[in-house]
Amino acid sequence: MRVRSTVVAASALALCLAASGCGPDDVEGKGPERKATAPATPDREPPAATTPAPAPAGDGRTLTESELAEVALTTGEVPGFDIAPLQGTDERGTEKPEDEACRPITTVINGSPEPTPAATVFRTAMDTREEGRDDQTVVTEILTSHRAGEAEELMRSVRDAVRACAGGFRTTGDDGPSTYTEVRALPAPGAGQESLAYQVTGSLEGAPVPLVFHLVRTGSTVVTFYAADYLTGKTPEVPAALVTAQAAKLP
Repeated sequence: MRVRSTVVAASALALCLAASGCGPDDVEGKGPERKATAPATPDREPPAATTPAPAPAGDGRTLTESELAEVALTTGEVPGFDIAPLQGTDERGTEKPEDEACRPITTVINGSPEPTPAATVFRTAMDTREEGRDDQTVVTEILTSHRAGEAEELMRSVRDAVRACAGGFRTTGDDGPSTYTEVRALPAPGAGQESLAYQVTGSLEGAPVPLVFHLVRTGSTVVTFYAADYLTGKTPEVPAALVTAQAAKLP
């Protein structure tokens, strides 16, 4: 797995990306080494990845970029988290899977989910209570709006890919080949009209790097949350408070 100096080469490989590149074989730069902290269910098999939620139905509108920005979380809405626009989002990852069944996962890793969104907004949430710690919780949030039926298609295709690519997959891109050794479902909080969580395990200089994604859909809007652990190899946590608070703001 290679981390490009783009927003999302391993789905935004968050702040490491935005600062500069870092790869397993040749380190191009030094990004901040931050991770989400607590492991999620490390020793037991997770339940189904999709969790129905008792949220009211969305209105089905395809939001514009400005409307997405209006419904994105802001600082103060989730206690303890500083939320701001993610910088450097013009460039996206270029990874392409050898196995076409894994394409939906790869497009999320690139920060360019398919079907292509009508509009996209990026945010970063940082736990201010952990300021200064190497293991400070950092979560990347990607809000995308979709045309009729395409948000449901996105969720369905990613869910199918999580099952199909459980044994891992390889990709190629502008920075060379990458290998992901495992894909597995994780518990997903009851949020939105449907939600999905999974882990993709990559590597950095030979060490395992777990990448965690939570996708939540309401109406024609999908929000993807992303966290990684570069330090310990433990499954990082996407705080449920972020997921539920964001889902509650979607129209």
